[in-house]
Amino acid sequence: VQLQASGGGLVQAEGSLRLSCAASGIIFSIHAMGWYRQAPGKQRELVAAITSGGMTNYADSVKGRFTISRDNAKNTVYLQMNSLKPEDTAVYYCAAEFGSRNYWGQGTQVTVSS
Repeated sequence: VQLQASGGGLVQAEGSLRLSCAASGIIFSIHAMGWYRQAPGKQRELVAAITSGGMTNYADSVKGRFTISRDNAKNTVYLQMNSLKPEDTAVYYCAAEFGSRNYWGQGTQVTVSS
């Protein structure tokens, strides 16, 4: 199983980034997908998640600014991040979940400068 995250980088405050996570080795369409982040010295936290049926939920801190979506034909989940803030700086990870099975990708660094 591979979850390949990409799209991170350095952006100024109020800017935008789009993260992508391409999955292989799983039946993507039946998995719930999520984006998590971990800032230095902090615990990993859920940012956004999308079920196999397309239902979404977001951390309060990103509601209205971030959008998670999925393309089952491309086995890819996206995180569109708008109006970025310095406090969004973290390593972002994608994850896939089905029942008791959880898979994690490598992280992608997002740095937001003020």
